[in-house]
Amino acid sequence: MLLPALFTRKRGQRNGTPPIFPKLKKGQLCITWIGHASFLIQTSQANILIDPNWANWLLVVRRLRHAGLAHHHLPSIDLVLITHAHFDHLHRRSLRQIAANQPIVVPSGVGDLVHGLGFEKVYEMKWWERLRFPGAAVTFVPAKHWGARKVTDHHRGYGGYVIDVGGRTIYHAGDSGYFNGFREIGKKLHPEISLLPIGAYHGPKFGENHMDPEESLRAFEDLKSKVLIPMHFGTYRLSYEPLHEPPQRLMEAATQSGRLSAVRFLIEGMPTLF
Repeated sequence: MLLPALFTRKRGQRNGTPPIFPKLKKGQLCITWIGHASFLIQTSQANILIDPNWANWLLVVRRLRHAGLAHHHLPSIDLVLITHAHFDHLHRRSLRQIAANQPIVVPSGVGDLVHGLGFEKVYEMKWWERLRFPGAAVTFVPAKHWGARKVTDHHRGYGGYVIDVGGRTIYHAGDSGYFNGFREIGKKLHPEISLLPIGAYHGPKFGENHMDPEESLRAFEDLKSKVLIPMHFGTYRLSYEPLHEPPQRLMEAATQSGRLSAVRFLIEGMPTLF
């Protein structure tokens, strides 16, 4: 089982050896989990980075597991997507490290945080807007969360992305509590693979805006996706549940519902072909 492998390395491994990325044919898809909510999505036409974050500290919160992939071992990145302005999803130093005059997409009201970091163009999106880029089309979809960078922010957007790459569709939910919007996203956009958060749910300020593992599985059912890839757990201690609890509860819930075969836990830094 993958669960013991995920947690035998208490703080992860330092990745001095670059990963071997597969040579992809048309229609093939490779997903690499960097850690937390950070993913590299690869097709034969594009390399897309979502919520990249290599920070060892988020203010007073320490990273508990090393990133699975060093930023200097990335392939050439064609597009960067940011789901919202919270520090664990929009980390300016990490963005500066990977910026190479490519476009970046952010929610409405977040553009000022990424200007001047080295990107070719900044696109701001509102819910249900769709943009096309070489090798990919991106739709920004709703979430149940909030987007403030600081207490006085009242204007910043938040959400998730459904990415269409050569007929394959991947949904990255960003941060979200459970809400009926998952049904609408599934009905309109039919994501094949869903990257869903399963951690940071225990505590009075988290329950409404983050999903617990059972809610993530419920969202997966609403989306009618084929594959659930869990994320947003085990990297930073953002709430009070034990680090091992989210994946354990997800596996138990998926077993009880007969959906365990649809859950794919990724190992940080290991490119996985779909």
